[in-house]
Amino acid sequence: MKKLVSLSLCALFFIAFVAQPGSTQTTKETKEILAKWIEAQGGAKTLAAIKDTTISGTMEMVSMGMNGTLTMYQKEPNLMRIDIEVMGMVISQGYDGEVAWMTNPQSGATEALPENFTQEMKRQALGNDALLHPEKYDITYASKGKEKIEDKEYIILEQTTSDGHNTSFYIDPATYLTYKTKGTSLSQAGIEVMGESIFGNYQKVDEVVIAYSMTTYQDGQEFMKMTITKVAFNTNLDDAFFKMPK
Repeated sequence: MKKLVSLSLCALFFIAFVAQPGSTQTTKETKEILAKWIEAQGGAKTLAAIKDTTISGTMEMVSMGMNGTLTMYQKEPNLMRIDIEVMGMVISQGYDGEVAWMTNPQSGATEALPENFTQEMKRQALGNDALLHPEKYDITYASKGKEKIEDKEYIILEQTTSDGHNTSFYIDPATYLTYKTKGTSLSQAGIEVMGESIFGNYQKVDEVVIAYSMTTYQDGQEFMKMTITKVAFNTNLDDAFFKMPK
């Protein structure tokens, strides 16, 4: 159960915070929206200067009645690690550009992830290079008009990655920051579900604008609330930090 919880949590975390915008062969309208989206996040020059990112925060897994902390690390162009502390345990999960892995909280051993989670981590480990140079990664975007949520309309961009996975980004037309993401993710049992994440409390860190709060849902049911407590860039993370421990 604890292993499945960590897998599900990581999948939702990745789709919410790491999915990056990019476009190849897009329409003029979509390119204009993407340019404004990048500028709202800090601009191309600022984002290009980021070589690694560390994000720490607290989480409440609402549906399971558990609280914990997490720290996520990303290094350009496609390295990812997340350390979760919950129920008195620290569970680590990573992707080193080739191999996806996690620690088994029951045995303490490290093991390779199943193929479905590996594909999800591979996709979500992409960082700012995928944002600024999407043609390298076969990422495309399509404008899907607008959708009204409560009393406000949001711009919708549909992302399609090289493996055919789709994610919809709901962009606030007033700020060009992301209000919501929507796309399939994996449940605790490894079953595909519809995941949604709502973002808020945007703050600027070293000229980069980041959402400090997030609420995620699985098939319409509230799953997790997260609050970011610290963000740091360019701390010289070593590639070896992302590899599966022996």
